[in-house]
Amino acid sequence: MSHTSTVGLSPLLRLPGAVPSPEGGPDEGTAWHYGDPLREQRSAVTTSAVVDRSTRAVIAIGGDDRLTWLHTISSQDLLALADGQSAENLSLDVNGRVEHHFVQTDIDATTWIDTDPAHGPALLTFLTKMVFWAKAEPRDGSELAVLSLLGPESATVLASLGISAPALPYAAEAVDGGFVRRMPWPTRTDSFDLLIPRSELTSWWTRLVDAGAAPAGSWAYEALRVESVRPRIDLDTDERTIPHEVGWIGGVTEFGAVHLDKGCYRGQETVARVHNLGKPPRRLVMLHLDGSADGRPEPGDSISAEGRAVGRIGTVVDHFELGPIALALIKRTVPVDTPLEAGPCAASIDPDSVREETAVQAGRAAVDRLRGR
Repeated sequence: MSHTSTVGLSPLLRLPGAVPSPEGGPDEGTAWHYGDPLREQRSAVTTSAVVDRSTRAVIAIGGDDRLTWLHTISSQDLLALADGQSAENLSLDVNGRVEHHFVQTDIDATTWIDTDPAHGPALLTFLTKMVFWAKAEPRDGSELAVLSLLGPESATVLASLGISAPALPYAAEAVDGGFVRRMPWPTRTDSFDLLIPRSELTSWWTRLVDAGAAPAGSWAYEALRVESVRPRIDLDTDERTIPHEVGWIGGVTEFGAVHLDKGCYRGQETVARVHNLGKPPRRLVMLHLDGSADGRPEPGDSISAEGRAVGRIGTVVDHFELGPIALALIKRTVPVDTPLEAGPCAASIDPDSVREETAVQAGRAAVDRLRGR
């Protein structure tokens, strides 16, 4: 899938010191870093940093039925979503495989969706085709652009601009021409997305930097996202990925994108079957890579254990504290302490990144009762 953005190059690439993100990559068109990517990461964790994510595709949905309609065609429960609230959501195919991942915010009678650049056109086409008789009006929403403000001093930066930082994850507050929402990732502390008028992108950036936010590139954002084991579609997923494999299960309060108790939607049968009876074949983990190796693996490269293919590499990045790390989809049966090879590197699974599922599955328990176990 092409990663080219439909909104073109960010005007912030003209700022002094901006180094463009790699061509053909998912963040092409924005800055990769501003000369010191590791220091930028540290700022995002210890003070405050602002990241240009303006190539993300934005869609706007108006109409009185926008939430009830979107509830029926996506994986998240949206019936209780109030004004000024957000959610993560998925569009699945009929077999329960992930087609689109997006974040949505409902504010002032409009639902705003932002998603990875390559997915914007296809997602908008899908939404438009699914309207039928509902009072829902999806359209291109690229008049807004995304900036992310990360770090424990970010609320102070916002306050100095007269902006009240939302107190709870996924909550949103209106700002001039757009809104700010708090996100539960990628930083360990405070993460905010600002969706602001694209025509004012440079002035917003300048105001945030003047208020104390350090300029940071996509490298910093991606390093912290990998550390938090948050997947990015197409990098950390493939055409076979189901939500259970990558940690997207859960309602809004669980910071997930798939509500397990909502009504019918496309792909629900697979979600319910895996939840009640089975285990996903793979799981998303963080890998530590051997930094002394000659080169690094690429997204999509095979991961092997004793010569046997056991998974695929996703996002690969250098972290300011952890060194070279990556996300990977690994067969569930692979023990956590298994030595791995990823491209030219030896690799090991970070045990803290493994989510062990110990709950008794309802469907499996019922089968066992029928069998007298």
